[in-house]
Amino acid sequence: MRKKLVAGNWKMNMNVADSLSLVGSIISKISEVNSDTDIILFPPFTSLYAVTEKFPSSNFSIGAQNIHHKDEGAFTGEISADMVVSCGCKYVLIGHSERRQYFFEDDYLINLKLKKALKANLKPVLCVGESLEQRENGSYEKVVDNQVTLCLRDVSKEEAKNITIAYEPVWAIGTGKTATPEQANSMHKMIRTSVKNIFGDEIAESMRILYGGSVNDKNSGELFSQSDIDGGLIGGASLKPDSFVNIILSANKK
Repeated sequence: MRKKLVAGNWKMNMNVADSLSLVGSIISKISEVNSDTDIILFPPFTSLYAVTEKFPSSNFSIGAQNIHHKDEGAFTGEISADMVVSCGCKYVLIGHSERRQYFFEDDYLINLKLKKALKANLKPVLCVGESLEQRENGSYEKVVDNQVTLCLRDVSKEEAKNITIAYEPVWAIGTGKTATPEQANSMHKMIRTSVKNIFGDEIAESMRILYGGSVNDKNSGELFSQSDIDGGLIGGASLKPDSFVNIILSANKK
């Protein structure tokens, strides 16, 4: 049985003081309920060290929102895997839909970043998903299968044990359209089949696949009750302690 995982992606929000306040609030609320769900927080780069220093023995892990695919060099403004590891990170988001959309990251670059993360002993959360156009023209399953296949190219079975996948239906984020729990679960099943085709049954059945389509504390319970949805990659709701904790609690029940 795969243990549920809830991850909060703060995106470009929260300065250092706000980050510490938010983490403190989440911890105080979680400690009251003894969560048995794995929790990852993805603060902005500027808050990583402060959060891990102030909360060194907490019941959550810290991750970075991105890394560069090179170890070092003349890449002004970029962050290396070693840098985020030195800040206490154990996880890293790779290929988030916003990185693909706004910064034009393709599957080739995402594959390089994922392999760099694994080499640095970071656990990647690989994001995949289709656009509204791809959903409407019926190519969405092929698109996502290709993303999974290309992004996991040259990854070993042993390395794959440290990878989580997050499915982001871009067409259902901020568009007014919604993915039903059944639609979401169908895509998770398809992604699991893609993983099976690469690594075999054992890896496919053990790999956690998260849903990242506007999850909140109103819809998380129904989503997390689906057979192949192993938790959520949470955006805006992760900035609201009460909502985020309620999402975690809904995962506990599944």
